[in-house]
Amino acid sequence: MKNMLNAPNVYLYREYIDFRKSINGLAAIIESETDLPLSSGALFLFTNKQRDKLKALYWDKTGFALWYKRLEKAKFNWPTQVQSAVYSLTQFDLDQLLSGFSIIGHQPINIAGFSMN
Repeated sequence: MKNMLNAPNVYLYREYIDFRKSINGLAAIIESETDLPLSSGALFLFTNKQRDKLKALYWDKTGFALWYKRLEKAKFNWPTQVQSAVYSLTQFDLDQLLSGFSIIGHQPINIAGFSMN
């Protein structure tokens, strides 16, 4: 987990996903809907409709790894009311998100070829 938390880039996928998706399904979302490189060591974050679960997909030099977190009584403060679908997070933002703090004020990034509509 330490390597995951020190990822060079962290991207938040704003729309909720079907949480039955595992590594292949999540990788397919990134490949088909973004121009982001999957094997760069970047961390890709996903949440479910209820916003109480988080999945993190990343490449650890030998293959893909998937990390899962479920909150017992709270919800992740996920940006839902903005138009851009992909966010680039700093290490501080990631720490804040995983600790239950809001990252709503973060500025979205525009990725060529990314479409959530």
